[in-house]
Amino acid sequence: MSGNSCVETSCAAAGRSPVPDGEASRGKRGAGGRRRLLFPDLLRGATLLSMIGFHGMWDAVYLYGVRAPWYGELPGYVWQQSICWTFFLLSGFSSRFSRSLLRRGAEVFLAGALVTAVTLLVLPEDRVVFGVLTCIGTCMLLTGAFRKLWPEEAGPGRAGGGAGEAGGEAGGAAGEAAGGRRTGGLLPAAALFFVTRDVNAGYLGFERLHFAALPPFLYRNLLTTYLGFPAADFFSTDYFSVIPWLFLFLCGYCLNPLLLGRKLTEKSTPASGIREPSEAAPGTASRSGGSQGGLYGRALPPFVRALAFLGRHTLPAYLLHQPLLVLFFELLF
Repeated sequence: MSGNSCVETSCAAAGRSPVPDGEASRGKRGAGGRRRLLFPDLLRGATLLSMIGFHGMWDAVYLYGVRAPWYGELPGYVWQQSICWTFFLLSGFSSRFSRSLLRRGAEVFLAGALVTAVTLLVLPEDRVVFGVLTCIGTCMLLTGAFRKLWPEEAGPGRAGGGAGEAGGEAGGAAGEAAGGRRTGGLLPAAALFFVTRDVNAGYLGFERLHFAALPPFLYRNLLTTYLGFPAADFFSTDYFSVIPWLFLFLCGYCLNPLLLGRKLTEKSTPASGIREPSEAAPGTASRSGGSQGGLYGRALPPFVRALAFLGRHTLPAYLLHQPLLVLFFELLF
């Protein structure tokens, strides 16, 4: 399973989704007493369920002989792409909340190495080399190492003013002047992902829209395979290379301040790892408490809480879901 066929991924390892405590807000607290945003966990949990369903179909079709012609055609491909795109975007988005992105990246990278070692020993014919965890871990390590060099996104002008009329006016003017730079990192990352989407197949281009063929000498060994230029004899059932997926990860990273309406950088945040959001920013703490403002609240329905729980624990779910699926099909067939 690869970025062009099937996906096995988890992005909870990318970090947390916290916001600081409000005066009257009551929500789920993460590390250090910080509060979590609800919507990333819900979307991640829903995508995890989609991934489990997709992999269940893969096992049924390719391991147990169930006939499902649509699965190998466009509908199956669109289903698969929706999963991996969502997970990489969410991974980059949540990386903004990580207090130690280098540490988290190392953990995910090592989890990917564990998956590789186990599959080489137990299922060498279905081995996973340079799988999704290796790729996401690499993305987090690179972003953590070079995040201070990335273009800084400014919050919206109205939110930058702070309290006080003079401060609000001055902050608003500064925010408006910098507002155009909020998409400065997103647009190049999206363009690079579009141009390099098909490097694994030997082309620059997106899907079947090819701009140029790449020289064969790029596709030589394990190092070039890891980067995005697989050697002719390379095989892996789950292959995600640094190029192009790093650029989609960075799209999610840049979308965070754009969607939340505030700047979240290590340089400008307090020790808790995140600055106080403006009241007008979407997804921030509500003064009325409960689950308003995109935060956890006591009134959440059980199904929503269960989905969010999955979203907070997708790494162990990823590591366990395939063995459990195989056990299920062994009992079924």
